[in-house]
Amino acid sequence: MTPPLAPFKSLQYAGRAPGPRLIVLGAVHGNETCGTRAIERVVAELDSGALALAAGSVTFVPVTNALAYAHGCRAGDRNLNRALQPTDAPREFEDHVANWLCPLLAAHEVLLDLHSFHGGGQPFVMVGPRDNTGPLEPFAQAAREEALARRLGVGRAVDGWLDTYAAGVARRRRDAEAEGRAEALEMDPRYGVGTTEYMRSVGGCALTLECGAHDDPASIEVAYGAIRNSLAHLGLNGDAPPPARRLETLSLVSVVDKQDAADAFVRDWQSFDTLRQGETIGRRASGELLAASHDGWIVFPFAAAQPRQEWFYLARASRRFD
Repeated sequence: MTPPLAPFKSLQYAGRAPGPRLIVLGAVHGNETCGTRAIERVVAELDSGALALAAGSVTFVPVTNALAYAHGCRAGDRNLNRALQPTDAPREFEDHVANWLCPLLAAHEVLLDLHSFHGGGQPFVMVGPRDNTGPLEPFAQAAREEALARRLGVGRAVDGWLDTYAAGVARRRRDAEAEGRAEALEMDPRYGVGTTEYMRSVGGCALTLECGAHDDPASIEVAYGAIRNSLAHLGLNGDAPPPARRLETLSLVSVVDKQDAADAFVRDWQSFDTLRQGETIGRRASGELLAASHDGWIVFPFAAAQPRQEWFYLARASRRFD
């Protein structure tokens, strides 16, 4: 049962001169708190005068999903970072968050969404699509996103999220129709829309920064550095940081779902473990072995996934940032 709703909270600071409107989110997932801690640190610097804005404005949302944050878990009633859109008939806590958050996002130009991940691995930034006029995620600000991605302080970028997710949805839909199952929310491509995808849909640009492991203190430093670099790069404060000398880029190309609760990995995979074509990744309950179809990387492996949910993604190398 959802507890009584607490007031939603954002903090806005503005410089004297006009400039870009940046919004920074923490704890979209309640157990990912590095963004919250980093935002608190920057807010304290702004309040004390140690940091000042020369132009533009920045809005901070330290805790985006208060219910999930209170319980120290990824989601409250559901994953806030899926099917994010306003609704006239809110039922779950995240629906109320969306009705407040979506207009707030639409009032800004640039979004930095701070996350963390389970297991090991280096920080990375999720970027949107290249400029396109297609039906899924039309976009015209790829250059602006890429310029900011180069200055967040991380060395790896990943793209291809919504295209790959939509392809997975299409496959699930075909399977459901063949089996005579009713369609679920997860079988709508819009279910893949989270904060960044929504921001792009209302005219802004957006990056998701995966700052490191949930409990690693270094992830807070990554989040803090990214906020400060974003403020400087956008001209809100300080000298613009130089771009990364090299940004390794991976593109998600496919998603594999669990079919049975007994499907299992052959080892404890971590995001961005390398794969060789033909290398065994997992074993179906039927005994079928799943092997890598190409050289690349495994991304977002989730051993505890439920049947008909995303189990892991595969990625290839990209030359997007060369």
